[in-house]
Amino acid sequence: MFTGIVTDVGEIATLKQVAQGQLHRLRILCRYDQSTIADGASIACNGVCLTVVGSGTEGDRTWFDVDAAAETLGMTTAKGWRVGTRLNLERALKIGDELGGHIVAGHADGIATVLSRENLPDMARFTLRAPRELARFIAPKGSITLDGVSLTVNTVDDERFTVLIIPHTLSVTTLESWDAGTDINIEVDLMARYAARLTEMK
Repeated sequence: MFTGIVTDVGEIATLKQVAQGQLHRLRILCRYDQSTIADGASIACNGVCLTVVGSGTEGDRTWFDVDAAAETLGMTTAKGWRVGTRLNLERALKIGDELGGHIVAGHADGIATVLSRENLPDMARFTLRAPRELARFIAPKGSITLDGVSLTVNTVDDERFTVLIIPHTLSVTTLESWDAGTDINIEVDLMARYAARLTEMK
């Protein structure tokens, strides 16, 4: 589990396609202490929970390897990741950690698209379109995870919704690079999903 609070921005150093393109082996550079990264650990990469299969150091940076399988490549923006792509990173939640965002599974539900960007003094407002099947889980003032970042929904209009990004978030994540046409990994709030399921069962 995660909280949607980004703790580093990594960069893809190498990418190898294996199993006839159905599996991508990624090497990601980061600034985590390599001694704290165990094989089998979970790290959210742009909101996608991936399993570490190896790690080491390169110069003054740490690297870790992960595999993105066919399901991940089909459901998320991982299919478009390339060498040099920057990724929002978050280590898995430990008992006793501060829950600064909201409960995030790291299982992206699909891809949202940025429709427009409005630059404000030190901030940015984005209008996005969610997949129709996910729109019913998005509510004003509710939580949502976009590229691994826990955000609060401002407004909702059918499949469209807006988020306002504060200066700190713009400075410590990849959100500063978003613009119209950018595809974003989206994970809806788990509580909204369970509430909808309970309503369906009545």
